[in-house]
Amino acid sequence: MSKILEGLKYSESHEWVSVDGNVATIGVTDFAQSEMGDITYVDMPDVDDEVTAGEEFGALESVKASSDLYSPVSGTVIATNEALEDSPETVNEDAYAAWIIKVEMSDPSELDALMDAAAYEAFIA
Repeated sequence: MSKILEGLKYSESHEWVSVDGNVATIGVTDFAQSEMGDITYVDMPDVDDEVTAGEEFGALESVKASSDLYSPVSGTVIATNEALEDSPETVNEDAYAAWIIKVEMSDPSELDALMDAAAYEAFIA
């Protein structure tokens, strides 16, 4: 049973979003990391890169596969989780603590297209 946190937004490509004002913190869901197995590398964009909702911004690599990451929102990357460069396995340990990027959103209304916890739970069931 995958852990799903209330109060986050979820995408169909298994990213979660935590919103604080105009800043979206983005990571992958517990379901996504459990499907991938042991994560060995996290490919992230650079600070100041632009991301677009629904488009690729990086990738997770595991012993089993490589999986693209898709941004749930559009905007400018204002931070990357540099700790993941040395310890990508923290995504497996706690997918909701191991955020990947923070984005200053250019269009917060894009959040309306994402799922809440209940809808995401139904989506992965």
